[in-house]
Formats: sequence, C-alpha cells, structure tokens
Amino acid sequence: MTHFAVVAPAFYSHFQAFQALAGTLIDRGHQVTFFQQADARRWLSDPRIGFHALGAISHPPGSLEGALRRAACSNNPLRLRRVIRDLCDTTRMFCAELPSALAARQIEALLCDQMEAAGGMVAEALGLPFVSVACALPINREPHLPLPVMPFAYATDERSRHMFEGSQKVYDWLMRPLAKVLREASRRLAIEPRAGLHDCLSPYAQISQTIPGFDFPRQASPSCFHAVGPLRTNQSERQGEWTIDPARPFVFASLGTLQGGRFDMFKRIAVACRALDAQLLIAHCGGLDARQEQRLIKAGASWVTDFAPQQWALQHADAVVTHGGLNTVMDAIVSRTPMLVMPIAFDQPGVAARVTHAGIGLQLRRGAGAGQIRQRLTQLRGLSAEPFERLATELAQAGGTSRAADIVEAVVRTGEPVRAGQLP
Repeated sequence: MTHFAVVAPAFYSHFQAFQALAGTLIDRGHQVTFFQQADARRWLSDPRIGFHALGAISHPPGSLEGALRRAACSNNPLRLRRVIRDLCDTTRMFCAELPSALAARQIEALLCDQMEAAGGMVAEALGLPFVSVACALPINREPHLPLPVMPFAYATDERSRHMFEGSQKVYDWLMRPLAKVLREASRRLAIEPRAGLHDCLSPYAQISQTIPGFDFPRQASPSCFHAVGPLRTNQSERQGEWTIDPARPFVFASLGTLQGGRFDMFKRIAVACRALDAQLLIAHCGGLDARQEQRLIKAGASWVTDFAPQQWALQHADAVVTHGGLNTVMDAIVSRTPMLVMPIAFDQPGVAARVTHAGIGLQLRRGAGAGQIRQRLTQLRGLSAEPFERLATELAQAGGTSRAADIVEAVVRTGEPVRAGQLP
C-alpha cells in the first residue's frame, strides 16, 4: 500500500478529476490525502479520502471565495494581475508548508496537477516519485503549437509560427511574478532553477484528460506522456427530471462552476433559442438566484436549474452551448453532441480552437449577440457525424481512470519512468 498526496489548485473541476483517481487507488488498497487550504475540503465527497489543511495564516478559512471570484473574472486584463498574484501566493504557501506536512503524513508519492508547480518541486526536493496530471489542456510546450491559453487555430505556415512564438513571449512576460516565486523556491529547496509551470512536470509519468485526436498534432511529447481521457468515477448519473418534446430541438447550456453567474450570456442564449423554437435547459451551477432564473424563463429558456446531470443532458441534446470547459467538451464527444463554444478564460480559447479543428463544433466570442448565437446553432446541424464517431471511439479506448491508476501504480512499483505503450 502507498500513501499518495494530491497537490492541485483549489478549483472544483480539478478536485473532481483527482477525486476520481483517488477513489480508484483507494479501491486498490492505497491511501490518498489532499493538501490544500481549508476551504477546499468541501469539494471532497468520498469520506475515504484524507485532507490536510495548509495555509492557516496565508489562506485562512473564508478566503477561497474571493480568489474564485477573481478567477471568474480573469478574462479582464485589469484583473488578471491579481489572479496571477493569487497563483503566486498559493505556490509560495505550498513550497513553504508542504515538506513538513508530507513528512508528518508519511507520504510516499505525489499526484500533482500541472497547474500547480509546487507539488513536483517539493517532490523532487524530498526524493519522492510524482506523477503530473493535466486536468485542463496539457501545458507541455512545442515550438510549432500555440499555448493552451491562446485562441489561435492550428497552422504550420511561417506567419503562424511567428505569431505562436510572439504570444508565448507575452505570456511569459505576464507570468514573471510566478517565475520569480519559482526561482526563489528552487533555491530554498536546493533543486535546479525553474522558470515556469512547464518546467515542473514529472519525468516519471504525465497523464492527460485529453486524447490525441482532439488535441493539435504533437510531435515532441515526452515518452512518459499518457493521454487517457477523462478521469471520472464509475457511479451512475441520475436521470434528468425534465420532459423533453422530441418534436422540437433541445439545447443544453452550461458555463461551468466558475462562470455560472454570467446572467447576460445566458439571456442571449435564451433569446436565440426562443427564435429557433428550441427547448433550452440552463445549468448555472449555483451562480444565479431565483429572480434571475425567472428572468431567463421569460427570455426564452424552458428550464433553469443550478445543477443538471450533464451526461444525461448531453445525450438528449441536439446542441450544447459551453464556455469550453474540458470536462463538458469530453462529455459532448462521448454523446456525439455538436458544440457552440463561447470561451471566457484560462485554456477555454485553446479548447474552442481544438473543437473547431476537430470538426465537432463552432466557436463564437463571449460577447456575441443573440442573432449570432442563433445563426451558429443553426449551422451546427450541418456538421458531419464522422469526427464524433472517431473521437468517441478513441475516448472509449483511452482507458480513463483505471488506466491512470495503472500508470500511477507502475511508477511507485518500479521507481522508473513509465513510457507510453509500456503497460499492456
């Protein structure tokens, strides 16, 4: 039995992916403990999973909500600097407090989110094996590919390559505060200097929730890179409580847990669906109040709720309007549901570019009017079914949570890198 630590950003979707992997490892006899600020404990629903609170002074109880509100507005350039500062504060806290906390819990190996550099850095300093997990688009860099946070379409011409390189320089300039934190932490931990998140990935194994067929063509992935698809639990999802008229189009709209409070976007989607005489189910993930829900009904939505069984909704939907969260996109591939992606922040512009590149949806700017949304929803009907079938088959064969657990166990069993294709 191995005692694993999970080091991940305090975001609901990231915690859910790691919780699925943790549950599978616990089923196999291992022990798993999450390390984060105290407020993040509420996202763990499996009582078998341990939790160790950090940041009692720097990240006291009640402080997470402010950070989540700032992250939801990270598409605003004026607020982006504060979001980067939040990232720096968390990484600094992890690097200072993790070493003693891991020792106190007798941790033997780490599962580290790609978006939190501290996990891998501390693991290296302590001589512990660790596995990197990409809950969002992989941050592994290749010269001919745009960064995941960039909205660029895939292209190989010289002009596009220059554009990719230039945007990477802008990104690195914006992330200078984090680079400074990483350099200081590297010195204190007595490891080789790090300059960015991409410098902190595991040499043992890297696991991605995407599949090659969805991502842009990669030519230099590390040999230990494993694309296994979504990390999910095997629990059956509840059925929807809404009666759908099969004679009318049905659209599902969700902007995820961070962006669910964007009433104006939902209203424009509702007006567009009313013009199409389409049924619309909106899931705002708790971001709206009862009064706003009623206003959306008047605008054209058929049903508005906090949370809906997403896989059920996608299986019944003729189209989904999404912000480009990777979980929603992967679920839509499984259900063969055409997507209209309106990206807002983080890697969502990159996800939108990959959706259109794969031929499984269209994209639109987040401020688009109801008329443009209506037009794009109409255009979705003309998409070919072939890309959906191909990608859904690839997802079904990727291995998911079980495959990820196999890779993690192989790392701790051998203490060596686990190369792609090495496991049966």
